[in-house]
Amino acid sequence: MTQQPVATSNKLDAAVLKVAGVVVLGAIMSILDVTVVSVAIPTFQSEFDASYARVAWTMTGYTLALATVIPLSGWAADRFGTKRLYMVALALFTIGSGLCATADSIGELIAWRVVQGLGGGMLMPLGMTIMTRAAGPHRIGRLMAVLGIPMLLGPIGGPILGGWLIDTASWHWIFLINLPIGVVALIYAQLALPKDAPEPSESFDFLGMLMLSPGLALFLYGVSSLPEAGTVTDTEVWLPMAAGAALVVAFVRYSFRPRHPLLDLRLFRNRNLTLASLTLFVFIIAFMGAGLLFPSYFLQIRGETTLTAGLLMAPQGIGAMLTMPIAGMLADRVPVGRTVPFALVLIAAGFFTFTQLGTDTSYLLLCGSLFVMGLGMGGTMMPIMTSALKTLQAAEVARGSTLVNILQQIGGSVGAAVMSVILTSELNGSRVIPGVTDPGTGAPVTEAQLAIGVQQQPELAQQLPVPPSLIERGLDFAANSFATTFWVAFGLVLLTFIPAAFLPRRREPSHLLDGEPGEEQRPMPVPIH
Repeated sequence: MTQQPVATSNKLDAAVLKVAGVVVLGAIMSILDVTVVSVAIPTFQSEFDASYARVAWTMTGYTLALATVIPLSGWAADRFGTKRLYMVALALFTIGSGLCATADSIGELIAWRVVQGLGGGMLMPLGMTIMTRAAGPHRIGRLMAVLGIPMLLGPIGGPILGGWLIDTASWHWIFLINLPIGVVALIYAQLALPKDAPEPSESFDFLGMLMLSPGLALFLYGVSSLPEAGTVTDTEVWLPMAAGAALVVAFVRYSFRPRHPLLDLRLFRNRNLTLASLTLFVFIIAFMGAGLLFPSYFLQIRGETTLTAGLLMAPQGIGAMLTMPIAGMLADRVPVGRTVPFALVLIAAGFFTFTQLGTDTSYLLLCGSLFVMGLGMGGTMMPIMTSALKTLQAAEVARGSTLVNILQQIGGSVGAAVMSVILTSELNGSRVIPGVTDPGTGAPVTEAQLAIGVQQQPELAQQLPVPPSLIERGLDFAANSFATTFWVAFGLVLLTFIPAAFLPRRREPSHLLDGEPGEEQRPMPVPIH
């Protein structure tokens, strides 16, 4: 294993910040791309004449690829070296971005988003390994605060950048913008990251990979097909879900046998990791799933431009920007069980406003609620991740971060699918307009669907012989559909309080600096894993 000593100072020095710059730049590309695409979903619907459920695959395909490639990153880093693999991931993500801009159909766009995800899936776990090695485990709270920068810039800059590029140029530029950033990141990584000599210390778990990666992909494919199919009894839904679940269960039973499994589930014997992971998983389902719907409401119900929708989303990121650095510092000193529940209260309060949505809900109220949710998010994500990793041994950090990253991606995919199913089902429940059909599919059009179409393309109101009262009724129904979906997200946020109540309320010493038996007091360098 390649090792290097770490500094004992509590401050992040210039050498650490230089490495952090590379990691943060890569993470910004990956996270920014998710939030940029979120405001483009309605544009993709009209551009490719596709349903919301179909277009949502541009998000789901990306997270699917992330979830399947993350388990490979630990072994691959050991085998090929973190610097080399990180640069390959950057290059793959950048190439995938360029290919996305060339897509002529929604199917092509989804395929190239998967290529993007294969690169993006390795950026965060590799970045965390590189940063932990450079900063040292005694500064893990400050380290998480630094890694939280992309999470701040994503919600603020992503929707605004995406909206501006779509309004002033075209949707292609939300992907083309990654090309110069990717080139700069590759050059920066070559110059700033220290060389490492890969020394494989573990055999690769091929059997585990053959069960886990296809299992996750099949299960999430089935879940994500729900919005389009509309029912779990559809073959395209239950068959891949059942096959994927069987493979995942088989992997779980198998994973306790090999010494170095692809995903080390034995780490869940650590109570803090288990509780933190469960809290994070439920929270991600609610927050990430509903997060896709915020810009859609502004675009489809209020008829705003993509740039305006992006600007209206900014208060959430600003709120997180204020609390995340504070939460990162407190995580080193105050048990998360004393801080996270208060942050969750803020998130729940913000979510409740969106359960009362109408066609004319005050923007001041909505932006204020997003700001409050952002404050809560900033005080939730990083402390939970710190708690998950803090009591692990030094050699377990990379495997622990892989587990946490996997759960995040699965939670995001499940959340997006669940919210899409509920919203699509609600919108389809409005009355069908006699004599009006979709020109692309020939299917009957409901009042809600027509109203959303008119909001996005006002010229339709003159082309179709429908009274304004019908449009108004359709918009009311659509707004109520969004509100119903947010009620589900609100319920999931409340559910998060259950595992959060068991998070540690007493300060526990970190074991990240523990050495071998008999050497408990001697600081150990953090290995590349």
